[in-house]
Amino acid sequence: MFTEKVLNCKECTKDFAFTVTEQEFFAQKGFTNEPGRCPECRAARKAKNGNRSGSSFGGGGFTRGPREMFPAVCATCGKETTVPFQPSENRPVYCRECYVPPTRNNY
Repeated sequence: MFTEKVLNCKECTKDFAFTVTEQEFFAQKGFTNEPGRCPECRAARKAKNGNRSGSSFGGGGFTRGPREMFPAVCATCGKETTVPFQPSENRPVYCRECYVPPTRNNY
């Protein structure tokens, strides 16, 4: 079904082999595009970007820096708190003690 292909890297312009094994992997993952970079440039790009793709192909995992927090005032008790989103004036914000997560019954 698959045959080895020679592709050209858009980063370093070298030719590289797109092996049958890699093509099978791409097909299994549902990827429709051929790789645009050679394995060396892909590895360098992943290392530079912290491998945020979460892909098991090539190793590594998802990494994220510290979450940005925003100051807010709880709509129930008035206590100052921080939340991981930019509060808007037309939506209430609650502190940990006052927040009640939604349940299936109150949708």
